[in-house]
Order: sequence, then C-alpha cells, then structure tokens
Amino acid sequence: MATTTKAGTKTASKSKTGKMENSEFHEFFVDELKDIYWAEKHLSKALPKMKKAATSPELAAAFDKHTQETNDHIAMLEQVFQLLEEKPQAKKCNAMEGLLKEADSIIEDTDAGTLIRDAGLILAAQKVEHYEIATYGTLVVFAQNMGHNDVAELLQFTLDNEKATDVALTEIAVASINDQAAAE
Repeated sequence: MATTTKAGTKTASKSKTGKMENSEFHEFFVDELKDIYWAEKHLSKALPKMKKAATSPELAAAFDKHTQETNDHIAMLEQVFQLLEEKPQAKKCNAMEGLLKEADSIIEDTDAGTLIRDAGLILAAQKVEHYEIATYGTLVVFAQNMGHNDVAELLQFTLDNEKATDVALTEIAVASINDQAAAE
C-alpha cells in the first residue's frame, strides 16, 4: 500500500511479502521476468535442434543436459511468479529471438558432420549463456533491492547454473573441438 509524504507525494511501500505496491520498479522487474520466461521457453525448443546438428557426441550430450536444465529454469520462473503473486506470462524477448536465429544461421551456413559446425554451435550457445547470465545477475540484484529474498535465491540458483553451463561449453571447445575445427 502506498504512503503519502508531507509534500503529498505518493511513495511505494513494501507489503508483508516484500512486494512493492504501486512501484514502477516492481513492474519493470516483473516485465523482465516475463522476458526471460519467453527466452527460456524458446531456448528449450531450440536446444534439441542444436543437439541434432552437433557432430561431437560430447556436445550433443551437453545440449541434451542443457535442455533439461532449461526446463528446470522454466519451472523455477513459474515458482518465482507464484511467489510474487503474478501470473506466469511470457513477453517476447527480442534478444533471445535474435540469438536463436543466429544459431539457425550457423547450422545453415556450415556443413553437417563437421567440427566447424560444432565450434559455431558452441559460439551460439555461449552467446545465449552470456545473455542469460547478464539477465539473471541483474534480476537477482533487483529482487534483493526489493526485499524479495526468496525470489533472489531461486534466481541465484539459475544464475549459478547458467555460469556452470558456460564453463562446460568452454571446456568442450578447448578440449578438442576448436583444434579439430581449425584443422578441417
């Protein structure tokens, strides 16, 4: 519920749940949650295509694992919406749409069965991871600033998972794919 200052200006106040009533910042936060919700849902559909396009069994397995983790992220976001007493709703994420189009382009522009394609797929996947890391990192701080500590913990778990996926992709690239792609 909002309070009025001596000057007659309304200010946002926190309710028992930590939700800032009548807050543009809270609305912005929820809007960004809708954006990453869309992004995760569309990524979960794109990853199986990336897995199918991969040459390396190790990379294909990484995409398979990431698909499951992405589905877990979707469920976690639905839990976040519930904690905030908001309806889980997706809002088109132009950034993720562009990143996934780029991944499709890499598949189209490289030859099947090559490690050049795998190197390109890792590049595309890491661009996605870096976008997600930036988004979740900011959302964690936003949640903390509004007193949504339970939400911040859930978002932090996902952020940590996204960072681990990025490291795993780097390890696959460095261990063999990049050297072999350069030799093709």
